[in-house]
Amino acid sequence: MAALKLRRGRPRKFGRPARPITLTLPDDVISRLAAVDGDLGRAIVSLVDAAPVPSRARRAAASISSFGRHAVILVPPVAALRRLRGIQLVPVGNGRALIALDHPHAIPQLELDLRDALDRTGLTTGDRGVLETVAEILRDARQSNVLTIAERSIIVLEGRRKN
Repeated sequence: MAALKLRRGRPRKFGRPARPITLTLPDDVISRLAAVDGDLGRAIVSLVDAAPVPSRARRAAASISSFGRHAVILVPPVAALRRLRGIQLVPVGNGRALIALDHPHAIPQLELDLRDALDRTGLTTGDRGVLETVAEILRDARQSNVLTIAERSIIVLEGRRKN
């Protein structure tokens, strides 16, 4: 499992490693970026995150993103996860999503559902890798002496169905 690193100081601006750069852009491009986001760095990142990720540059099956003492599991929005009962995948950019549980679905049930899905045949290699990694993260956290697993609510805005 990827280690949960507790960090002090200012949180990461983009939730992942970053570094400052100097960039020269035409004025019209700067104006267009400012229309996307007043923070030009965030505007650039949001546009790049919205672009399709080339298959050779895909991220790991699942990962942990931490902020202070808290962390979340980020996954690519694969079909095998979307098919699990009680699961909603909430996009967070860069081809990643948070796993949200419908109430009263709980983390222990998610872990069992992941294991059951892994026992079935017909999973693609990519989907299997995501399910295995999430199940491993949950198992390792459950067995950890230094971590606890907590359920939290998030606000999800859903589009209304057309009549």
